[in-house]
Amino acid sequence: MEGRFLPVCRQDMQQLHLEQLDFIYVIGDAYVDHPSFGHAIISRILEAHGYTVGIISQPDWKREDSISVLGRPRLAFLVSGGNMDSMVNHYSVSRKRRSSDAYTPGGECGKRPDYATVVYCNLIRRTYKDVPIVIGGIEASLRRMAHYDYWSDKFKRSILLDSQADLISYGMGERSIVEIADALNSGIDVRDITFIQGTVYKTKTLESIYDGCILPDYDTMKEDPSKYAESFAVQYQNTDAFTGKVLIEGYAGGTYVVQNPPSNPLSTEEMDEVYALPYMRTYHPMYEEKGGVPAIAEIKFSLISNRGCFGGCSFCALTFHQGRIVQTRSHASILQEAELLTKEADFKGYIHDVGGPTANFRHPSCEKQLVQGVCKNRQCLFPKPCPNLKVEHKDYLSLLRKLRALPGVKKVFVRSGIRFDYLMADADDAFFRELVQYHVSGQLKVAPEHICDAVLRRMGKPENAVYEKFVSKYKKLNAEIGSKQYLVPYLMSSHPGSTLKEAVALAEYLRDLGYMPEQVQDFYPTPSTISTVMYYTGLDPRDMKPVYVCKNPHEKAMQRALIQYRNPKNYELVYEALKAAGREDLIGFDKKCLIRPKRYERNTTSVSRNKKETAEKGPRKTGKKRTIRNVHKKKKTE
Repeated sequence: MEGRFLPVCRQDMQQLHLEQLDFIYVIGDAYVDHPSFGHAIISRILEAHGYTVGIISQPDWKREDSISVLGRPRLAFLVSGGNMDSMVNHYSVSRKRRSSDAYTPGGECGKRPDYATVVYCNLIRRTYKDVPIVIGGIEASLRRMAHYDYWSDKFKRSILLDSQADLISYGMGERSIVEIADALNSGIDVRDITFIQGTVYKTKTLESIYDGCILPDYDTMKEDPSKYAESFAVQYQNTDAFTGKVLIEGYAGGTYVVQNPPSNPLSTEEMDEVYALPYMRTYHPMYEEKGGVPAIAEIKFSLISNRGCFGGCSFCALTFHQGRIVQTRSHASILQEAELLTKEADFKGYIHDVGGPTANFRHPSCEKQLVQGVCKNRQCLFPKPCPNLKVEHKDYLSLLRKLRALPGVKKVFVRSGIRFDYLMADADDAFFRELVQYHVSGQLKVAPEHICDAVLRRMGKPENAVYEKFVSKYKKLNAEIGSKQYLVPYLMSSHPGSTLKEAVALAEYLRDLGYMPEQVQDFYPTPSTISTVMYYTGLDPRDMKPVYVCKNPHEKAMQRALIQYRNPKNYELVYEALKAAGREDLIGFDKKCLIRPKRYERNTTSVSRNKKETAEKGPRKTGKKRTIRNVHKKKKTE
């Protein structure tokens, strides 16, 4: 059957002879039928299991009839805020409104509300009071329990309560959404669907829960942030499908929010099935008049090879969303998709990326994970690689070689994150060599994030010495193949643990490196990360020790400016930061200085120097001939 988009209007339903849809999916993004978009995967999986699904994309939340354009669904509404949390989508770290939205037709802003999932659900509830609502995606997954919200600077309840939804399908959702659909289709009331992994539900009784772990209740955590740090530590230890326990969070009025353990990771065969579904692989044609959807440009000619990450960075929510167990697609599946790319009319021979959250992770970190799960109190790479860590790049290298050999493919790039400490732990440098030789386009982006070990420890990143060894090896390999390719390090300012002292040390490092980053990421506290808990509570939930947190906007601006100290626009901030840090030695004319003195300070310095010279050498004599010559020159000019 010829490929088609899912229904977006009544006319589409009529053409398919559908009077009522099983599910109606309300999304905060434009409708893009591509496996890089969560709504595309979930809707196609439901379709593959015999259910009909329609899409309402970016409804006008100010009009109640916008939610009824496809009628009443037979089983449930599904709701997702989009591929990003709607607040991250809308605002920069300084809480300023962004100027464009890559997930909206034409990049237009303002097509979704703040806290989109909550707003959409309340809109549905006003029109369809008794229809089940299931929420999912990044926004719902990372706000599934009580959490700190940076944009309102408040400690918020579970999104399940504020949205009035019935269930959360958290994480990637392929397994849980089918189980939810089958349960609803069999006639089970949505309030009785309490048994599915990868879901969160609300209840008034705990009688049916076995071996649950009761977390501090919401009011206690709101009153005492340290209790939230303790709660988050327990949640973080229960993100594994094999070892995770049922987590229970209490609220006033005798309501409980209950999180079931995560869904089991997908096998390679199941991953292949997900990516073999009949996606149209582009945005809906109704967006053509606005120039399409900008986000498609980044992913149209890229390939997803894995999901999950055992990197464990403190500022990343992947542990809470995809989990630490790496899941991969087969070579055959990826090659089949690559062949589809080569047949696209606008394919120029370049595959832009082959990867996932971390490109060079192509298998679980150790053999026991698929049976016993990941370690609760131990990371795979931090602070040092675990002795049980399986380090090898042979499979990934083999995949890249096969892709390079495909007819019509000129170049295969690796642009998603390379975990350099994992790369350096591999005794075989064959992959590193071929990465440099074949898969870098002039520059390789990596994420050391900082250079001070005290800050790196809070970030969950390897010590700076590991990055230095990586840089040295990268330069050596480039020299061996006669190439001059650069490293572009991603750096982060004002992460918890970073004072002005560490920010100055990072600036000095960049000075010695002779590198000035064009972009700097100021730490952004997003829901459900260790770093955000540190930002809110001032405690590291891993050891409950106090952490310095930079919250003052002006100090944050100074830390950021130090990383780009050469930018004239940053001069005043850098000057103030160096004064505050007691590092006036970096203000001057010496090659080690970051900035020059201010103009009046230069004049003062010059006058002092002249007085000193006069005292030592006597008055300076002015030659008579020189004076006369200057006078004649002046008259001639007049």
